[in-house]
Amino acid sequence: MEKTSKKIRKRLQGVVVSSKSKDTIKVRVETKYRHPLYKKIVKHHKHYLAHCTDDKIIEGDKVIIEEGKPVSKRKKFYFIKKLG
Repeated sequence: MEKTSKKIRKRLQGVVVSSKSKDTIKVRVETKYRHPLYKKIVKHHKHYLAHCTDDKIIEGDKVIIEEGKPVSKRKKFYFIKKLG
């Protein structure tokens, strides 16, 4: 009996920083964590390039992106949906 294992894909929520490129958006994802020694909440952000064919996405929109098959060298995420 074979076991079929599905890879869990990363889903991230962030804000669109740039939508100037064709079929590509740049999303800023912010994470918060507690510092191990000082116990203070620390904010950390990272930018991801995501494949998006929707022309209605503009800078400042909150979006959800999901990890998937690489489209290019740096583009490994896909646009899923726009929030609010």
